[in-house]
Amino acid sequence: MTLYPNDIRTFSATLTKKKLLNHYRLYRSYRKSQRTGIPEITGLPSTISLEPTTACNLRCPECPSGLRSFTRPTGNLKSDFFRKMLAEVESNLMYLIFYFQGEPYINPQFLEMVEYASDRKVYTITSTNGHFLSQEMAERTVRSGLSRLLISIDGATQHTYSAYRREGDLQQVIEGAKNIVLAKKKLNSRTPHIVFQFLVVKPNEQEIPQIKKIAKDIGVDELKLKSAQIYDYENGNDLIPTQPKYSRYLQMANGKYQLKNPLHNRCWKMWQSCVITWDGKVVPCCFDKDASHVMGDLQKESFHNIWHHDNYNRFRNAILTSRQSIDICTNCSEGLNAWVRS
Repeated sequence: MTLYPNDIRTFSATLTKKKLLNHYRLYRSYRKSQRTGIPEITGLPSTISLEPTTACNLRCPECPSGLRSFTRPTGNLKSDFFRKMLAEVESNLMYLIFYFQGEPYINPQFLEMVEYASDRKVYTITSTNGHFLSQEMAERTVRSGLSRLLISIDGATQHTYSAYRREGDLQQVIEGAKNIVLAKKKLNSRTPHIVFQFLVVKPNEQEIPQIKKIAKDIGVDELKLKSAQIYDYENGNDLIPTQPKYSRYLQMANGKYQLKNPLHNRCWKMWQSCVITWDGKVVPCCFDKDASHVMGDLQKESFHNIWHHDNYNRFRNAILTSRQSIDICTNCSEGLNAWVRS
C-alpha cells in the first residue's frame, strides 16, 4: 500500500478527539450487532456522500445520469440547505464526499459548498469527469480547500475512452488535470490530492501501461484502477474485462456470470456512512442510485432522528439477516475490493 504523506497530513489536520471517539463507537456497535444479530448503533456517520447534482454532460452506459434514466426527481443541491445539513453532522464527520450521481461541477454553488466544509475542518472529496477544469476553475478548486479530487480517465486513447465515457473528450480531461497540477504549484498548495481513476473495462484493459505513463507525465499524485459495476452481467457484457483480476464477475461452467464473492449478512457502511440526495433524501449507500430505499427526508426531520429511527434499524436488521433479499445489495462490491492493484 502506497502512503502519501501530504494527503495523510491533510486528513490528520481535520481529526478531533470527538470524531475519533464517534468512529470507535460506531465500529463497536457494528461488531456488537454482528454478534447479536440485533441492530444497535451509537454515534453519527463518520462518512457522508452528498449529491451536488444529478445532471451530467456525458452518456456513460452504466450510469443513470448518463442514461438519463432516473425515476426520482432531478436537480441541484442548494447552498442554504447544505449548510443546515452540515451543521447537524460536521462535528463527527471525517469524510464528506461531494458525489453520488451527476457531475459536481455542473452545480454553480459546488465549490462554494466545498470551501464552506473545508473551513470547518472536514476532509472533502469529489469525483469528476474532468471536462470543467479550465485554468480558472482549477485555481478556484485549489482555493476552495478541496482535499481530494478523483478524475475519471477511462482510456489512454480517444477511441477507448469514448467506449465508456460517451460524448467525452480525452484531451480535455488531460488538459484539465494539467491545469489542476499547475494551479497547485502556482498557489503553493498541497491540496487537492489528485487521483486518476481508471475504470477497467474490456475496451481499455490493454491500455493500463499507457495510462500509468500519462499519469506520471502529468504529475498527478495517484493512479487507481477500479473494477466496473455492470447492471446486466449474468449473460455476459461487452464491458466485462477478459482479465479476471479486473472484473467483479466470474464466468461459470454454464457460461453465465456471477459476482466473485458471496454476499454476507453484514455491511459496515450501514453503520458508518450514508448518502444524501440533492433534495435531502437519506439513502443507505451509493448502490441505491434511484433512492428506492429512503430512510428519511432532511427537509422534514433532523438527521439524528433519521439515523436512529426504527425505519433505518429495520433496514440494518435486513442486512444482518437476509442481505440477499435486498435489491441494491445484489450487485454490491462490498467484500470484493472495487480498487485493483496496479
